[in-house]
Amino acid sequence: MPESLYRNKWHVFSISLCTLSAFLLLFIFRHTDDNRLTSWKWAFSHVELIQFIPLIIIGIFLIYVLLNSPITRQKPSTFLFFISFAISAIFWKVPEVIVDTSRYFTQAKHLEIYGIGHFISQWGKCINAWTDLPLVPLLYGLIFKLFGEARAFIQVFTSVIFSMTVVFTYLIGRTLWDEKTGFFAGALLWGIPYIFSQTPLMLVDVPAMFFVTLSIYTFIKALQKGGVWIVAASIAVFCTVFAKYSTWIMLSVLGVVFMVFLRQGQGARGKGQGVTPEAAPGFRNCIYRGMSVVLITGVLVSIVVYLKYEVIMDQMKFLREYQAPGLRRWGESFVSTFLFQIHPFITIAAAYSIYEAFKKKDLKFLIISWLVVLIVLLQIRRSRYVLVVFPMLTLMASYGLQRINKPEVRQYVVSCIVAVSLAVAMFAYLPFLQAISMVNLKKAGEFINSIDTEKVEVLTVQSIESAVNSAVAVPIIDLYTEKDIHYSYDSNSSLPLERIETSPLRFTWEYNNPVYYMHDNEEAGGNSAIVVVFNRDVKVLPGHIEEKIKGYNKVRTFDTATGLFRYSPVVAVYLPDKS
Repeated sequence: MPESLYRNKWHVFSISLCTLSAFLLLFIFRHTDDNRLTSWKWAFSHVELIQFIPLIIIGIFLIYVLLNSPITRQKPSTFLFFISFAISAIFWKVPEVIVDTSRYFTQAKHLEIYGIGHFISQWGKCINAWTDLPLVPLLYGLIFKLFGEARAFIQVFTSVIFSMTVVFTYLIGRTLWDEKTGFFAGALLWGIPYIFSQTPLMLVDVPAMFFVTLSIYTFIKALQKGGVWIVAASIAVFCTVFAKYSTWIMLSVLGVVFMVFLRQGQGARGKGQGVTPEAAPGFRNCIYRGMSVVLITGVLVSIVVYLKYEVIMDQMKFLREYQAPGLRRWGESFVSTFLFQIHPFITIAAAYSIYEAFKKKDLKFLIISWLVVLIVLLQIRRSRYVLVVFPMLTLMASYGLQRINKPEVRQYVVSCIVAVSLAVAMFAYLPFLQAISMVNLKKAGEFINSIDTEKVEVLTVQSIESAVNSAVAVPIIDLYTEKDIHYSYDSNSSLPLERIETSPLRFTWEYNNPVYYMHDNEEAGGNSAIVVVFNRDVKVLPGHIEEKIKGYNKVRTFDTATGLFRYSPVVAVYLPDKS
């Protein structure tokens, strides 16, 4: 045991006991976790509890030593970035577990093939935009264009985005308070196991979290210093606006930032609040800088809205009529999100921080608590949609932990939080996510890469049991393979309208087959492969598919399944019979 901990051995013992007790309680009551993806009742169904205890104990001391290393003290930003990237890279082996990936891949591939001009002009037209905004698919498309169409490049990008979120969380805490508050806030993002189920995915949630965090930091700096920070803040807010619709309401936090700094600029320099002259710009400077950001951002946003007015208005109407009511049906409990998917000590410390801030009359605390309060008041219960406020939650938790006077004890608490959460993410979530049926699409794509074939024709079979249109599996397979995909979508195969209208996966039934999958419907032959995708409940292939695969041998079937999800794709690969 390090000497600093030995001097506080009774604190260490009590904190360790609380850590293990909290984990055991969550494990015992894991059936109350109703998360739709990484519920503990699923993730721990084949995990031996006895394996976790030594992992947690070893992890606590390793992380404590790591947090106490010289580079941590000398270059905290560098430390946080590279450790965050390294941890997130461990999860690159997770398959695309959410079918929304098909939308973002399809939009990005349009840019890759036809160029940025086509993407901008056709987004919302031949490029089906659903309820998506264009920024993140545009970034993904540029990555494909510059580096090649490979999932690995997307995962490097999302890991960088996540790692920069950790760094900006640290910088916000350091700017508003001090080095330790910021550093532990950044490190506590590793204490949210759910976040690592999202970092490897080709979705918009992790980038949206990054852009919101970036907007808050750059806006604070714009109010403090002006100059180039005004431009940086304007660009950051512009990007946030077009990252995801749910970020619009999150940007209300900038109004809170402005009011807090305006109040400080009027002379509210409470003793003990950590307010420096630089952190509290003059009243006039605050007004000028804040309005400058609003004006520049407003001009940039107005240009895009003008060009895509009809598309955006239709999307907003659809969000009101379909998405908003649907969220009440598709939600998850706060118990799941704030106790299971987030380490409970983070939630407890964040709740306690409210008392500390109130006692100190610290107005700056409103900046980091605003978004968390919004989540609770608006009853936003889906973990993916709560993800965007995780940096503010860890800032609250770090603020609360500052009440612990002994730095080494405070550091030990953070080590316990991170050790448990990483153990859960790596040894429960990771194996579980690698075993669900969506991995079949990944394995099939990788297998197709390994065979010598000139053509890959994909056929899909629709299931009456599944609420997912099997056609959306085609872009996901395409993400994993380097081969050209041929696919003809039969739009006549559909579910009853009443089932589609209330389905959380309604977008799959609005699938538009991209032109780049359409080829002459020549007979299969020569050096070709046929890939058939169907749901697990389909026992007999339709006659037209049986006719299509005559003269072909089934060489591989990918049928991994957990039995937990109604959409459970199976992939069969056929090659010509050369006997």
